[in-house]
This record gives sequence, C-alpha cells and structure tokens, in this order.
Amino acid sequence: QVQLVESGGGSVQAGDSLRLSCTASGRTFSSYFMSWFRQAPGKEREFVAAISWSGGNTAYADSVKGRFTISRDNAKNTGNLEMGSLKPEDTAVYYCAAGSTWFRPDYWGQGTQVTVSS
Repeated sequence: QVQLVESGGGSVQAGDSLRLSCTASGRTFSSYFMSWFRQAPGKEREFVAAISWSGGNTAYADSVKGRFTISRDNAKNTGNLEMGSLKPEDTAVYYCAAGSTWFRPDYWGQGTQVTVSS
C-alpha cells in the first residue's frame, strides 16, 4: 500500500501560479499511476490530471489542459502538479491519488486547499 501526502496549497490571485507536491511512502511509487483530483464546495470530486508509471504518458481534464502540468520523480517518490493561469473556478481541495490503472485510484491523500480570488 501507499501513503500519500499533499502540500503546496494556499490562497492566490487569479492569474497566479501554484505548485502542488505529493510525497509517497510505503510501496514503491513507480509501481502506480499517479493522478490529481479536486473537489469544489457542493460539487463532485473530478479528475484533473494523471501520469503513467514512467511519466511517458499524461492525461488532463479539458478544463485545465494547457494551464496545468503533471510530473513525477520516481527516484524521489514525489509527484507534482504545476498550476498556472489560475482561475476562481479552480478553487477546490486537491487530492493526490495512486492506483494500478488509469483513473481508478486505490490510494488517496488527505487533500490540500487551493483558493483563487478574482
């Protein structure tokens, strides 16, 4: 199993950038697909981005494509989500996740709050 901890959340202004990090412990991080989800108040948790075992393949929600970049460093057991051109609608709790297949996480972090003000 894997334990995941997110960090890097905070409050920013629209148009700013923010970098979220995910640190994994337990089973080797490189064994899993890694992804980010988010949940805004009153809304369902939604997919944001995912990256394959080696980092060679990525996927993004249409709402963030071109603005967010997902990456991973298996040697350091870390994953990152670089968020740019942030919008108020990006405000949510962001969760790091890991699983054996695309879009079906088995493990979740506790989440980190991102607030974007206009």
